[in-house]
Amino acid sequence: MLRYLLTGLAGATLALGLAVSAAAQVAIGFGGVAYDARQPVEVTADSLTIDQSTGEAVFSGNVIVHQGDLRMAAGQVRVLYSETDGRRAVDEVVASGGVLVTRGADAAEGRDARFDVASALLTMAGGVLVTQGPTAVAGDRMVVNMRTGSGSVEGRVRTVLDTGDNE
Repeated sequence: MLRYLLTGLAGATLALGLAVSAAAQVAIGFGGVAYDARQPVEVTADSLTIDQSTGEAVFSGNVIVHQGDLRMAAGQVRVLYSETDGRRAVDEVVASGGVLVTRGADAAEGRDARFDVASALLTMAGGVLVTQGPTAVAGDRMVVNMRTGSGSVEGRVRTVLDTGDNE
């Protein structure tokens, strides 16, 4: 039973990492290389708590998620899941306590992030900053639809654009 939950957690963590990566792609390109969801996911944390009755698993303390060249760090990652016909499915992944996602030199950071699996919506909030080289986009909140690739940044949006003409 724990094996199924951990498999689901790995998938959920992967989904969050994918979601954050795609959000950055919408904003500024975030690496420009296709994300490979087939790569193994490694999660490390100070502790893991699983509550079967509520359908919640919580990774706490110095949470680090690696998949290929994608890395996510957060103070805490909660995975909410449900069971239908004996199959567990991840419903939502919530990262908090300062979330940082990096891929090479590119980065996205904010106070917290939430990925809703059913709607494929990723929301990052709290001083969101996405950077790629000299280009940056910042705002209070970023929402990205993972199915369509469309997204928005709200709350006094600020950006610095590299014009390519730096002579």
